[in-house]
Amino acid sequence: MGNVAGHSAGSEPGAAEIVPLGDSAIVVRLGESIHPDTHRRVRQLADYLERYPFDGMIEYVPAFTTVTIYYDGWSLVNAHSEDGAGTKEPTPYDLAVSLVKRILLEMDDASAEPARIVDIPVCYGGEWGPDLETVAAYHGLTPEEVIEIHTSADYLVYMLGFAPGFAYLGGLSPRIATPRRQTPRLSIPAGTVGIAGDQTGVYPIDTPGGWQLIGRTPLPLFLPERMPPTLMKAGDIVRFHPISRSEFERWEERGR
Repeated sequence: MGNVAGHSAGSEPGAAEIVPLGDSAIVVRLGESIHPDTHRRVRQLADYLERYPFDGMIEYVPAFTTVTIYYDGWSLVNAHSEDGAGTKEPTPYDLAVSLVKRILLEMDDASAEPARIVDIPVCYGGEWGPDLETVAAYHGLTPEEVIEIHTSADYLVYMLGFAPGFAYLGGLSPRIATPRRQTPRLSIPAGTVGIAGDQTGVYPIDTPGGWQLIGRTPLPLFLPERMPPTLMKAGDIVRFHPISRSEFERWEERGR
């Protein structure tokens, strides 16, 4: 497969590292920890690839600190063989690395798309948030104070994963960060909002889970018949706001 050692896209602090993933993908590491600055670089590269996909690229997958780029080796060689450096015939991996290094230089002056605001209504407590009082008691707060804290933050969508449309959000206040339940539930309804450690999120489909459940949204997060099928995407800013039981029921009626 040619040289499989990792490549550095520069010598400055925070330079990207490029490593192979099998024989048809590369992983571009843009940071070592979950951080808004690393996320910004991930979004820059992802947005660039969305606007200017290179010949032979199949898809890209952004994560917390990386962007994985899948490619078709045959198409890559046919389209870019003259781009390879040196006298020997470049491998698909060599070409992919060369292309991505060039992109990283070009995108230095490019800006990621402006963050999109996603507003999510939530009915807190009761049958839709059976663990709200548990979270409040754990921190010596009232349920109303937990709701106020939860709805006062802007949450950054770092990535999607775990389940279709499940967004990994950053920004939960440590004042309401709460350990997972000791015994997970076998089924949690779609739209349920939970807390687990220093994370908060919304279950997009019915699934087992061990998060502390504090509310539910009537807003569908995953609609496979639509394009895109997910409500949220990486780079979005999520804001929760409380609604009453009657408002929840009206939302559900409109969605039927």
